[in-house]
Amino acid sequence: MPAIATAPTSLRDDLIALRRHLHTIPELGFQEVKTSTALRQWFTGRGFEISDPIAKTGFTVDIEGARPGAKVGYRSDIDALPIVEATDATYKSQHSGAMHACGHDGHMAIAAGVALLARERRDDFAGTVRVLFQPAEEIAPSGAPAMIEGGALNGLEAVYAVHVDPSQPVGRFGFRNGPLTAACCPFRVVVRSERSGHSARPHEAVDTVWVATQIATELYQLVGRVTDARKAAVLTICRMWGGDALNVIPTEVEMGGTLRCVDGETLGFLREQIRRVAGALGALHKADVDVDFEGTLPAVVNTDLEVDQARGAAADLFGGEAVNDLRFASMGGEDFAFYLQKVPGCMIRVGTSGGPETRYPLHHARFDLDESALPLAAKLMTEVCIRDLNARSGA
Repeated sequence: MPAIATAPTSLRDDLIALRRHLHTIPELGFQEVKTSTALRQWFTGRGFEISDPIAKTGFTVDIEGARPGAKVGYRSDIDALPIVEATDATYKSQHSGAMHACGHDGHMAIAAGVALLARERRDDFAGTVRVLFQPAEEIAPSGAPAMIEGGALNGLEAVYAVHVDPSQPVGRFGFRNGPLTAACCPFRVVVRSERSGHSARPHEAVDTVWVATQIATELYQLVGRVTDARKAAVLTICRMWGGDALNVIPTEVEMGGTLRCVDGETLGFLREQIRRVAGALGALHKADVDVDFEGTLPAVVNTDLEVDQARGAAADLFGGEAVNDLRFASMGGEDFAFYLQKVPGCMIRVGTSGGPETRYPLHHARFDLDESALPLAAKLMTEVCIRDLNARSGA
């Protein structure tokens, strides 16, 4: 672990208290009423002016510098996952079946820290830092397009974000020029027949379960067989269901999952292959097959200038060992990608591991984070935003 600068105790305690409160009240996408209310009260109680609601439960906070200039944004997501928490934390979820297992509670606390620090340093920059609180990152359709439609990006010349990373220790920050995450495309395949059949005589019916398993097997053959193995892609079926009885062949079987690719060309090609394979096997076995794609989440593609600037800020603040240049893009999805289709910017990985209890992966029921990472990330991202603004103003 690199030598890291410590944050003031008051800031650290403030962010930890906020994070723990938010962790107790996780809410799913576009349902973050308590979360949004808690954040709004936190900001108004500290004298900040906040925007009207955007995208139902989202909002923004503008922090103006001492001199006029450009505007840059810093984005946090606020929703949770439908997971039953399995930690023993005193601040564990009080909402049954929901949990901040992706670290969005940490993201909100970091964003609050950016707002506090930017206000303290307003004499250091020209322009405006806008902090965005966005709902529904974890679902599709997600909250980023709704925030953009609601005007959250209006006037911004760049936008930044972080994602907590339990694979890195506290004090390390991950940077990558270009693609940081994969494009993600959920899909659903439905196999149908006109009537059900008897399990003793499958030859007299269309065995929808058998046809669905044939399709699933063929889909798993696609990556690396019809695509260039040097181009990262992964297809995973996560759900399959059909029928109620153990002796009846059902009229319908549904399966679904996600297709993830780093480049758009491979994604488009595999979408078409899924349609062709599923349709051909359905026709071969006299079943009707429908394939539906629920919308594509684009890849997060960091822009070079903004990544390099953020990398330099991390090295200056925390030393060269704090910088971790990531070799590979994550195959996870992130709707921060929609913002980067409109303005330049970057997402940074924040190390949050401080021991065995904080090394569980994202989306795990025992996920937790080392809270000492929160003020460090807030300090870094404040510096990144200020450097960006001053570079644009020529300061």
